[in-house]
Amino acid sequence: MRQNAVIFIVALLVLISATSCADAKVRQYKVKVVNEYPHDVTSYTQGLFFQGDYMVETTGQWGESTLRKVDLATGKAVMRLDFNRKYFVEGSAELDGNIYILTWKNKVAFMYDASTFEYKSTWSYPREGWGLTTDGRSLIASDGSSRLYFMDKNFKQQKVLNVTIDGRPVNMLNELEWIDGKIWANVYMTDLILIIDPSDGKVEATVDCTGLLPPSLRDKDTDVLNGIAFNPENGKIYLTGKYWKRLYEIETVAK
Repeated sequence: MRQNAVIFIVALLVLISATSCADAKVRQYKVKVVNEYPHDVTSYTQGLFFQGDYMVETTGQWGESTLRKVDLATGKAVMRLDFNRKYFVEGSAELDGNIYILTWKNKVAFMYDASTFEYKSTWSYPREGWGLTTDGRSLIASDGSSRLYFMDKNFKQQKVLNVTIDGRPVNMLNELEWIDGKIWANVYMTDLILIIDPSDGKVEATVDCTGLLPPSLRDKDTDVLNGIAFNPENGKIYLTGKYWKRLYEIETVAK
């Protein structure tokens, strides 16, 4: 699988480079670090979003999956819920006072009270769960393909969005975040984030996060970029990754 992922990544980068020359509408950005914060290195980050002054994070892996409310300044969890080891938790989002959580291969999704983490409901889920976000009306989910699924609060499908660059599908969409009317999507196994028009699925811009976590903060367990959070109260954007030691407040600048 990793070899196939490398082949896909090379093809994607070639496509983006060619598209950028042919189509000026696809903008290219890189990241500038504004601030950095501690991040729990035991967190295999899957979902990340703001709830008031705190961040809410879901973490994955069998036997390690959690739901956490995290203090930004310290990186420490002020509330934590541990899942049964049979669940591999994935993306998460808050909608109308509830936190919705996907699982990878368990074919179920959960709902918890956003304030108390009290369990509320379980749904059958028809596909692999990867990333999850919301536009304030619908839940928007990825499954590792080029498709994004819009669903209501009971996980009833409303529409499917095919994500493309220059008319070609972009696979391995993972962690999602709704930012200023656009969908930001991390491409799994890469340092690339796509900014997607939710009306037609076209990629409007790319964000290159290469080198965000320096070699000095990496070890044998450090995994890939995965974790996008937007604070609507101040417009700040934060990025982290699986088993990363830092979380970064970033700005985008033109390449």
